[in-house]
Amino acid sequence: MRTWQVDRRKRTRHLIELGGLIVKAGIVELTRDDRATIYGALLWMADKLQSDQGAHARELWIARGKRAFEADSATHKGTDRSAPATRR
Repeated sequence: MRTWQVDRRKRTRHLIELGGLIVKAGIVELTRDDRATIYGALLWMADKLQSDQGAHARELWIARGKRAFEADSATHKGTDRSAPATRR
């Protein structure tokens, strides 16, 4: 397989995993799959991260995300899940 194909597959997998996080968080259902709302929320998040409160927001979001991953992992222990781990 060519290098560009490997890179493309890695990028595609990465994008799918990120989309999965949006679904996992319940954003799709809560917004009724309204792409403008989802995009607006992501833009708000980017603005927040670039503000003087960015470091604090990042710390809070990291802690909350880790707790959610741990809770999800504990809930699904012993089950075969085909979805890859998305922790970073």
